[in-house]
Amino acid sequence: MPDYTIPRCEIVPLADRQTSLRVGGEEKTRWHFGADYPRPFFFPCNGPSSGASLTRIGHPGAQNHDHHRSVWFAHAKVNGLDFWSENGKTRIREKLWLRYRDGDEEALLASLLGWFDPEGREVLEQEMVAALIPGDAGEWFLETQSIFRPPKGGEAVTLEVSNFGVFAVRVAKSVSVHFGGGKIVSSEGMEGEPSIFGQSARWMDYSGPMAKMEKDGQRVAVTEGITYFDHPGNPRYPAHWHVREDGWMGASLCRNEPVPVTAEAPVTVRYLLHFHRGGADLARSEAVAAAFAERPGFVVEEATVKHQQYEARRAG
Repeated sequence: MPDYTIPRCEIVPLADRQTSLRVGGEEKTRWHFGADYPRPFFFPCNGPSSGASLTRIGHPGAQNHDHHRSVWFAHAKVNGLDFWSENGKTRIREKLWLRYRDGDEEALLASLLGWFDPEGREVLEQEMVAALIPGDAGEWFLETQSIFRPPKGGEAVTLEVSNFGVFAVRVAKSVSVHFGGGKIVSSEGMEGEPSIFGQSARWMDYSGPMAKMEKDGQRVAVTEGITYFDHPGNPRYPAHWHVREDGWMGASLCRNEPVPVTAEAPVTVRYLLHFHRGGADLARSEAVAAAFAERPGFVVEEATVKHQQYEARRAG
């Protein structure tokens, strides 16, 4: 029997249409893609020091924002259809997983999603790759790449002008500015919603206090946060940001202009989330942004080895 070493980073399928993303056997986040929800999402997203989720399900004070599920993909206006709220019957479904790839440097989860209208017709296809990348001292990164294209035989699609879409984050209550003790800082050195909302930035940081359970059973407050990076290759870079003091942030792909999606010109977007210790750190985030800009994206293709249908890998 050949020697086998368990990879540091693993993708582990679970029951009830969930997939665990782990570093050293410790779950960092989980991909939920069951039909109980209108669209898939990542939850929890555990902090490097607290071990508790830096994101939450839903708004702390408004039930009409229950569609805010941690980290998710959505858009408010796709050919006139609302894939953001839950007021209609649109759905985003994982049609099939393509590749679960473990590794020491990163683990990859690749899947094919369909965006369906209220009658069940697919209007948009999304090929999504998520990479779990370990950092120092328990910190970690979630890098995503999405290729949007019309479904096979489908018509061109327009991602219309909207603040809402396509990749969103709802932070934990204690991390938010309004409900907790958090702070929002942009790459341009601006702080707080009034200064940042609608402005362009290369990255956005949302950090605040989290409760950590000590060995003696006492709870102490530690500062942790999420830095959300736009990629230079994305349309409309640097993004105009939709950020709120009540605890959410998103890079608005279509805030000022629509984005057309055709079979001849599919749209690729890449984003990176850094789950870190401490508050916003300009030098740290600039180094992460530079590395992200240089890192190649992903290719998903049919596999050429036995017992495997698809391969997902870095390009180049």
